[in-house]
Amino acid sequence: MAPVALFLAAAFFGAAAQDTQTYEVRLAAAPRDSAMREFVAGSGSAEVTLAGTELTVTGRFEGLKSAATQANIHLAPVTGVRGPAVYELEVSTASAGTISGVFELSDETLARLDAGHLYIQIDSDSAPEGNLWGWLLRTDR
Repeated sequence: MAPVALFLAAAFFGAAAQDTQTYEVRLAAAPRDSAMREFVAGSGSAEVTLAGTELTVTGRFEGLKSAATQANIHLAPVTGVRGPAVYELEVSTASAGTISGVFELSDETLARLDAGHLYIQIDSDSAPEGNLWGWLLRTDR
């Protein structure tokens, strides 16, 4: 390969690698109020990567007091405040298992992701409004 072609290939693949962003998600039990404490338990984690506009989620959870029923990515108005579900994740319907999903993000959602306004929520039979929660926080800043 000619030196110019090698330089262009290296520049292209280097730029592509720089466009990939990673997010760490720590999933923790988050009872909405004191009455829910006896129903909410467990932990987990997820690795989230953003390549261009494609968001990929892979994660694990364990220790729920009842089976997971659904998992979603939610869009909050600000970090730390609940918001509506915007993407549905694949989830194991058990007290331990995996979550996963691949999504194309809009420009608005990309901006909200960068601002820290997206979180993962896993619901369960005993905690249908959220058993585990975790915010998507960049690890490569």
